[in-house]
Amino acid sequence: MLNRLKRLLAPAPQEEEVPSVERIRMATCVLLLEVAGADDEFAPEECSRIIDIMRERFSLSQEEAEELMGASQHRRDESYDLWKFTNQINQTCTPQEKREIVEEVWRVVYADGALEAHEDYVVHKLARLLNLNHPQLIEAKMKVLREIRGED
Repeated sequence: MLNRLKRLLAPAPQEEEVPSVERIRMATCVLLLEVAGADDEFAPEECSRIIDIMRERFSLSQEEAEELMGASQHRRDESYDLWKFTNQINQTCTPQEKREIVEEVWRVVYADGALEAHEDYVVHKLARLLNLNHPQLIEAKMKVLREIRGED
């Protein structure tokens, strides 16, 4: 566990050095952190939601999810843009998996109960980077809103 965290925090390893599943975990977590911080406010509900998503989506323990979130925040702070993270997802994930990631993004956006303009902008940007079209983005948003309202 500690070795994995050290490897994730090490200066920009070559892509081949970090297993694919770990790169996808980190890339997904970075995207969730990006949207959570889009409004310059990282609400406790957003933090909890990201940890829950990481635990459920990747079968991680609470500790592993928290470590992943810390390492992902570090990578996000080092990065100039989101392309390398979305590119990792594009190269590995199916279109359905990418739509599911966007659904998770919407869940983080609505974790604090409000959609801010900056968050909406970032979600649209992520969808474009993940090669998803506008109807797919809206479909994911509506699915999450139905879940929140208890309609699903």
